[in-house]
Amino acid sequence: MQIDIITLFPDIFFGPLGESIVGRAVDKGLVKINTVNLRDFTYDRHRTVDDKPYGGGPGMLMKPEPLFEAVESLRKEDSLVILTGPRGEVFKQKTAEEFSKKSHLIIICGHYEGVDERVRSIVDREISIGDYVLTSGNLPAMVITDSVTRLIPGVLGCDESGSDESFSYGLLEYPQYTRPVEFRGMKVPDELLSGNHAAIAAWRRKQAEILTAKHRPDLMDGKQI
Repeated sequence: MQIDIITLFPDIFFGPLGESIVGRAVDKGLVKINTVNLRDFTYDRHRTVDDKPYGGGPGMLMKPEPLFEAVESLRKEDSLVILTGPRGEVFKQKTAEEFSKKSHLIIICGHYEGVDERVRSIVDREISIGDYVLTSGNLPAMVITDSVTRLIPGVLGCDESGSDESFSYGLLEYPQYTRPVEFRGMKVPDELLSGNHAAIAAWRRKQAEILTAKHRPDLMDGKQI
């Protein structure tokens, strides 16, 4: 997979996306992450990417010309162009799973008060990571890239790691334990020590439902405990 990120601040991506699982995925050649400086598609001496909105109002808008040229320079037949912004659909695990099946993502990082409306004509999906305001779309682009990359086959150490976790099957993940069996009076549940795979699976499912009902009842959607 290739992920191209169009941004005004390409250097800030090197740290977060160059370490840990994502960094190893890049090193293995499982994903190629490329940052594109939007100012490279400007032609005035000030490298202007924003302007005042028609009709007045606070702030500045991202101009259409640089964004169109940047996308057109990157877009292929199988590309999916994503714009980060508050108007978009909320990013969820199922969205990450869908994106991970694509061969090429182009992520446009919104900035200022947003983009000229005409930019949306070249966008396939608009994505928000939550109902709060950030200074730019750089952090959402990192979140999308991280979440999608870990779902690419071969990225995680265990093939089941990406599917057997919170949100992957509509529930929060069940509690997990490691050694020692007892710590400060707190014991690992007997079911996990039984060696009975069916009993372990049933216990995990039950605990996932209990945790979800307690912490995220909105995810239950009619599920019965």
